[in-house]
Amino acid sequence: MTKADIVDAVYDRLGGYSKRDAAELVELVFQILKDTLEKGETVKVSGCGNFVVRETKARMGRNPQTEKPIEISARKVLTFKPSQVLKSQLNG
Repeated sequence: MTKADIVDAVYDRLGGYSKRDAAELVELVFQILKDTLEKGETVKVSGCGNFVVRETKARMGRNPQTEKPIEISARKVLTFKPSQVLKSQLNG
């Protein structure tokens, strides 16, 4: 599903709004999510799950082509943990 598909779904379900309004609404929601995650805060969506930003330490890895060891730098990673509601919905 793409952002355009989400805009179409919002437009279809919220009669009375233009497609442009639906697009602005979807864009606003995504911008709020991105800003919150950028601050390092957790985003909890009830009935869906949690988006969590974690920091990983620097570690040694290897280049698979040359087999030479390389250092993988420390970084922030985004993880998603689905809620029990979503898990049970997916698994019937």
